[in-house]
Amino acid sequence: MHTVAVAVADGVLNFELSLACELFGSAPPVPVAPWYDLVICGAAPVRADGRFLLEPDDGLDRLARAGTVIVPGWAELDADPPADLVAAIRAAHEAGARVASLCTGAFVLAAAGLLDGRRATTHWQYAGALAARYPHVEVDPDVLYVDEGSVLTSAGKAAALDLCLHLVRRDHGAAVANAVARRLVVAPHRPGGQAQFVATPVPAPEDRPLSELLAWAARRLDQPLTVEDLARQASVSSRHLARQFRAATGTTPLRWLLNQRIRRAQELLEHTGDGLDAIAAATGLGTATTLRRHFHQVVGVAPGVYRRTFRDH
Repeated sequence: MHTVAVAVADGVLNFELSLACELFGSAPPVPVAPWYDLVICGAAPVRADGRFLLEPDDGLDRLARAGTVIVPGWAELDADPPADLVAAIRAAHEAGARVASLCTGAFVLAAAGLLDGRRATTHWQYAGALAARYPHVEVDPDVLYVDEGSVLTSAGKAAALDLCLHLVRRDHGAAVANAVARRLVVAPHRPGGQAQFVATPVPAPEDRPLSELLAWAARRLDQPLTVEDLARQASVSSRHLARQFRAATGTTPLRWLLNQRIRRAQELLEHTGDGLDAIAAATGLGTATTLRRHFHQVVGVAPGVYRRTFRDH
């Protein structure tokens, strides 16, 4: 069983801590064997948000035997993280653990040296402070999360959930991650490269046609939809549609369409034996060559590698 260890110390933020416990500590809504074994690790009882007293399950030395270590948000940004916490996280990574920070937990990873020479992110309000304190880190303040393989970082609050769902998707596939997202009543997939700050994060009531348009397009992913097709369906100009998309989703209509096509391709690779040409046709990507190019761009691996990963589960 894959152990997910949540590293805690005084100053841990309750929202990110609770988020990780809910996602990795609750039974999945669909059959998955094995799921995660969650353990909370700390040197002593800690105060979360300065008010909730938390009793860890195990000591910090347990991190080195975990498959994944989660470092929640950290409140004391003006002080160095506890030395024993930093040393334990460094030791866990050296032992082969995948380490992920949520929100300002990136400051702890940076203190451990895990972000040196790597691209990373944190909450946009604190990205400048992270870059100034740790100049060897390539801080990207504009994205939701960054996946560097064995080290991952996320922006604040909701983006922390995006990163956790991304880990589930990496481990168990798109269908399981989508089922978990449905249980949590959140969007199943926001790409890590999406902007942190969206001018209108929640569509206003008058934007309901856009919601209807997204559902209409999702049912027609096998068709060669264009921005003009979407605008015509929404009865607006292409320019107005682009503004609506940017305000409501933080991305463009074509980028949204591509992400939906790749999500559908992931599901087909996981659950069918269809060839790449058939999957390309079913997702509106045309040819196997086009599918390979876009799939690798979005997911980071080739379709064949992705399929073998989940067929081996």
